[in-house]
Amino acid sequence: MKRFIPAIVSGLLLALSWPAYGFPFLLFIAFVPLLLVEHDITVKKEKFSDWKIFGLSYLAFFLWNWGATQWLHFAQNPDGSHSWMAFLFPLFVNSLLMSFVFTFFHFVKRKTGTRFGIIFFPTLWICFEKFHLTWEMSWPWLNLGNAFANYPETIQWYEITGTMGGTLWVLTANLIFFYYLRAYQVTHNKTYIWKSLCYNLAIIGIPLAISLLRYQSYHEKASEKIEVVLAQPALDPYADKYRLDGTVILQELLQTVDKEITPATQFVVAPETAFPGNGFVMVNNLENDIYITQIKQWLKNYPQLSLVSGGSLAEYFTQQQTPTARYLKQYNQWIDLYNSAVQVNLNDPVQYYNKSKLVVGVEHFPYAAVLKPILGEYMMNFGGSMESLGVQDHPTIFTNSKNRLKAAPIICYESIYGEYVGEFVKKGANALFIMTNDSWWSDSQGHKQLLAYARLRAIETRRDIGRSANSGISAFINQRGDIVEKLDYGKRGALKGDINLNTSLTTYVKYGDVIARLALLLAGILLAYAISKTFLNKINKNALKRKHNIKK
Repeated sequence: MKRFIPAIVSGLLLALSWPAYGFPFLLFIAFVPLLLVEHDITVKKEKFSDWKIFGLSYLAFFLWNWGATQWLHFAQNPDGSHSWMAFLFPLFVNSLLMSFVFTFFHFVKRKTGTRFGIIFFPTLWICFEKFHLTWEMSWPWLNLGNAFANYPETIQWYEITGTMGGTLWVLTANLIFFYYLRAYQVTHNKTYIWKSLCYNLAIIGIPLAISLLRYQSYHEKASEKIEVVLAQPALDPYADKYRLDGTVILQELLQTVDKEITPATQFVVAPETAFPGNGFVMVNNLENDIYITQIKQWLKNYPQLSLVSGGSLAEYFTQQQTPTARYLKQYNQWIDLYNSAVQVNLNDPVQYYNKSKLVVGVEHFPYAAVLKPILGEYMMNFGGSMESLGVQDHPTIFTNSKNRLKAAPIICYESIYGEYVGEFVKKGANALFIMTNDSWWSDSQGHKQLLAYARLRAIETRRDIGRSANSGISAFINQRGDIVEKLDYGKRGALKGDINLNTSLTTYVKYGDVIARLALLLAGILLAYAISKTFLNKINKNALKRKHNIKK
């Protein structure tokens, strides 16, 4: 029983570190209890140690995942009940993956020794986080560097390292505490306690000091200021979104922003899938689509404006063009559905971008060739499309002939992918527009966490953000990651503010997740060394055994 307590403590510390109300500095000690119990089992060379470590780490990571993401169950099934599957599947699977990683670390440490394991653990964990950003069941919500999102003054150096720098920061501090606490347990020499405190004062304090200085001295970079209005229509995604006529939804959306528009306003940003609701904008006839025509008619009242909005798009093909296209027998055509963003004004052709980072189980069926024969066509039903959506393989930025704003159209879930957002900036985006609909999870931690993660993207790219959320929280975020203005959750209305255009590139935008790539390289070298060492030890052991037998 006494070994369950450290696992529980680690799990609770990890959970209590998380936004929106958590205190992220608990992360600097959160892994220590789990590392100590792992080391105790390793030193005693207990039987079935791998299974024991797996069970204890699963308990810790289960508590972490539960505490940080339990808001997922607020999604509703068609009958109005809570969708527990939307919560339980990532809860069990993500806890399982984290436990596999920790158990593998234990296995390697058991074979190679403590000091080797101390180096291997952070490299392995960073590789895991990078993996979670790239595979088809991607769920990087709990990457450790995300936890500091509501404390932007402490992580200004993310403009160099991205969130992977935060992960390395956290793990390094934990391993220093663990190493010297273990040394104190063995020797009872209080010098080791002082060493752990002094070293971690430097490890934690120096990046903090650098960040605070950078935060205080940073000046907003602005080649030009653009007045933008953010729409927050507060459309109920369960009761109204897929039941009202699309033209009515669009008309109410446009009326939401009318009062805030001034002659200086140059952009209106509307949320993810803001229109048409139950239907699609047809890519094949985009300029003449009924909804695009309705927008252009409204724009005649504001000829200086460009509207950037989320929308549901569809495209017909005479032959199958993509794996996600489905066949419509009655029309003898193939169709792909998209979660998209469009830009409409009176001067330029309509531009669109199709969301490329999709929500697993809702917008995307992962590893369909393998899993569909096992699971069937199961997708979670929250009232909208229940098909895997199409994507595009590269980011697109929106340009216009009216001003110099080049917008990165970031759609909801995409805003947690730092390196991907950086690709928009590399293509010339000087401002970020985030369009999201967090209303599926009601007024829970979900929309607050996603807003917090947007602040990370502002720091990494040094770009102003205009964030339009269906029911909130819509906000303007500056280049330091501060929320300058916001419209609270549940309020219907619009928010007006200025966006500063910045054209300079940060180190992180230029080079991306370098820390993850170095970790992958180092993990490969360490693993190769561990395997060769184990193999050579086995050979030497067998040789000594044969020599002993010959002497006999």
